Amino acid sequence: MLKRHFKKLLSIFIVGLGLLISPLLWRWWVDWSYRAFIFTPDDVPPMRVAIVFGARIYPDGNLSPMLADRVETAVQLYKAGKVQKLLMSGDNRFDYYNEPGHMMEYAIKQGVPPTDIQPDYAGRRTYDTCYRAKAVFQIESAVLVTQDFHLSRALFTCRSLGIEATGVAADLRTYSRDSLRWSQIREIPATLVALIDVMVQNPAPVLGPPIPIK
Repeated sequence: MLKRHFKKLLSIFIVGLGLLISPLLWRWWVDWSYRAFIFTPDDVPPMRVAIVFGARIYPDGNLSPMLADRVETAVQLYKAGKVQKLLMSGDNRFDYYNEPGHMMEYAIKQGVPPTDIQPDYAGRRTYDTCYRAKAVFQIESAVLVTQDFHLSRALFTCRSLGIEATGVAADLRTYSRDSLRWSQIREIPATLVALIDVMVQNPAPVLGPPIPIK
């Protein structure tokens, strides 16, 4: 009886350990596999469009440091002739919260013409941004602009959904230790969810009529 009880506990332990380790291994594999698609701003191959992923904005409309760096990096790519159009994708579910709108305002203040910026108001998640970039904005290839900790998941998602994507890390400053640690830890379950989204569920985000980026 005692031996049977021990075997049951051992099985539970092994299963639990596997569930704990699997997301870590998957995250490591994605990070390792997609490193080859990450470039510096100077070395990234030119493409027509840069996809800029949304992040937190403050109640006064100012961009959080990470989001400001994403938009600033995209502006630098635009001015260097690496891209011709910017897709600003973020959350706009509430009237008082508009990531793409404020991202666009920031880029315009930096000298990017409004005609070269396309807002995407339904980029609520990385998956939604990549899905809509292909389905709504009909993007076939793009440079992804976000922080290094997020780039491998973004590349995995976009490339799995049919976009020939490369990436540029938008780490222009030193972020707070707590903020960076939280973001890195969050990527572990988020990368597992990305696998389920593109390989199992394939959920359709908010869609609409095609808006080809010309």
